Amino acid sequence: MKKFIEAFINVWKIEELKNRILVTLGLLLVYRFGAHVTLPGIDATKLNGLANQAQGGIGWLIDVFTGGAFSQASVFALGIMPYISASIVVQLMGIAVPYLQKLQKEGESGRKRINQITRWLTILITLVQGPGYIYNLYRTLPREAFLISSDSVPFIFSSVVILTTGTIFAMWLGEKITDKGIGNGISLLILVGIIARMPQAFVQEFTSRVSENNGGLMLLVFEVVVWLLIIIASVLLIMAVRKIPVQYARRTATGDFEQDIAGGNRQWIPLKLNAAGVMPIIFAQAIMFIPAALAGLSEADAARTITAQFQNVFGLAYNIVFALLIIIFTYFYTAITVPTNKMADDLKRSGGFIPGVRPGVETSDYLDKIMSLITFPGSLFLAIIAVFPAIVVSLMNIQSQWALFYGGTSLLIMVGVAIDTIQQINSYLLNRHYDGLMKSGKNRKAVA
Repeated sequence: MKKFIEAFINVWKIEELKNRILVTLGLLLVYRFGAHVTLPGIDATKLNGLANQAQGGIGWLIDVFTGGAFSQASVFALGIMPYISASIVVQLMGIAVPYLQKLQKEGESGRKRINQITRWLTILITLVQGPGYIYNLYRTLPREAFLISSDSVPFIFSSVVILTTGTIFAMWLGEKITDKGIGNGISLLILVGIIARMPQAFVQEFTSRVSENNGGLMLLVFEVVVWLLIIIASVLLIMAVRKIPVQYARRTATGDFEQDIAGGNRQWIPLKLNAAGVMPIIFAQAIMFIPAALAGLSEADAARTITAQFQNVFGLAYNIVFALLIIIFTYFYTAITVPTNKMADDLKRSGGFIPGVRPGVETSDYLDKIMSLITFPGSLFLAIIAVFPAIVVSLMNIQSQWALFYGGTSLLIMVGVAIDTIQQINSYLLNRHYDGLMKSGKNRKAVA
C-alpha cells in the first residue's frame, strides 16, 4: 500500500501526465453534465415512465451505455452507441471490402480515412435511431410530459437534430480524451456511466438485505466477497497470455566472415487467452436485442412469448442462447483480429523462428492451432462471466440492478478500461524513472 501511495504521489510530479489526467476528468465531467440536460419540449419532472423502462434488464443495459442519459431523455440519450455500432460495422466490412483493406495497409493516412468513414456512418446510424427514440418517448411518456405536440414535425425534426449533435459531441469528447487525456476516451465514457449507476444499485441491495431483513449484513458481506472474486477472475482472464518462445539468429564476426548462431536472443510471442476482449459480448448483446424487437411488432401469442423470453436477461433461455453466441463470436472475432499469417511473415523477415517449427506456412499453422486451443477455454470463461448475473440472481436472490455488476459487459468494461488506463499511467511513471502503479521496484531518482 505504501508503494502504491508513493506511486500515486509521483503521478502529480509529472507535469504532462498531471495535465492529461485533469483534461480527462474535465471532459468526463462535461459528458456527465450533458447526460442530465433534457431534450427541449419535454418536462423533466415527468420521466417516471422512461425511468421504469430503464429498470428492466435490456433497458438498464442501454441506460448504462448512455451514462443514464436514456432514462433522462437527455441530449446524450443515444450516447456513443451509434459510434460503437459504426466502428463494429467498419471493422467487419474491412474483411470483405477491398477499399477498406487497402486503407488498413496505408498506415496513419489510411487510419485517418477509416476514422472519417466511421464518423459519417455514425451520423447515418444516429439519424435512423433518433426517430426510433422519439417514438419510444411518445409511447412511454404521458401526454402531459410533452410541452409541445409530440407528433409535430418541428418537435421531431429538432429532437433528431439535437440527438445527432449530442452523439457527435460525445464522440468528439471521446476522441479528445484519447488525444489530449489519458486512456481510451470512448471506453472511459462508458466506464463513467457504469460507475454512476453502481452506488444506487448497491444502496438498493443494502436496503433489501439489511432494512428489509432479507439475509442481513453477513449475507451482504458475502456478496461483496463474491463480487471481488469475480473481478479478480476477470482481471486474470484479460491479462492471461500463452507465451510462445521465439529465437533469433545471432551474428558474430570472425575475421572476414560472419557466422549465424542459432539460439541467440530469446523472446516470446504473447498470445492472449481472450484476444477478442469484450467485443464478443457486445456482438452477442446486439443480436439478443433483435428477437424481442421483431416479436414486439406482432400481437400474436407466440410473439409475446418470444418477447418475454428475450427481454428477461436473467431467464434460462436468454442466457443459454447468449452464452452460445459469445463462444461463437469469440472464435469469429479472434480469427479476424489475430493475423497469424502476418505474425509468421514478420517473424521470418526479422530472422526469428519458433524452436522446432519451420518459418513461414508451418509457423502460421502452428500459431493458428495454438490460438484455437486457447480460445476455447477463453470463450467458455468469457461466457460464464457474461451469464454470471443470472446465476447469482437465481442462487443468491440478489437485486437485479446490483446483480448486473457481477459479470457481463459492464464488469468486463470496468476491469478492461481500468487496466488499460493504469498501464498508460504506469508507462509515464517508468519513462520518468519512477516506480509504477502495477509493480513496485527500486526507487530511482527522477530524471527531468
